[in-house]
Amino acid sequence: MTAISRDEVAHLAHLARLDVTEAELDRFAQQLDVILQSVQRIGEVAAEDIPPTSHAVPLTNVYRADEPAPSLPRDAALAGAPDVAEDRFRVPRILGEED
Repeated sequence: MTAISRDEVAHLAHLARLDVTEAELDRFAQQLDVILQSVQRIGEVAAEDIPPTSHAVPLTNVYRADEPAPSLPRDAALAGAPDVAEDRFRVPRILGEED
């Protein structure tokens, strides 16, 4: 018995507003059936004494200390700018004038 029928795939395609051909319905039904059976097999194997994991190796976030430090001097920051106006980076306007 299949986990998903061709009619169910057609219904899902309709809900997702996908225009699929008759051949695609058959192919998608087969592919989704394989996926659903694989998920079902995993569910059968999973033991309740094994905690769920999201990663095979434990992850730990490493943050540097948030310590104040001197910033780049304004002249040095603006030295490589293609255009400067009033001690600021000058960039092309990307929005039109507001009415």
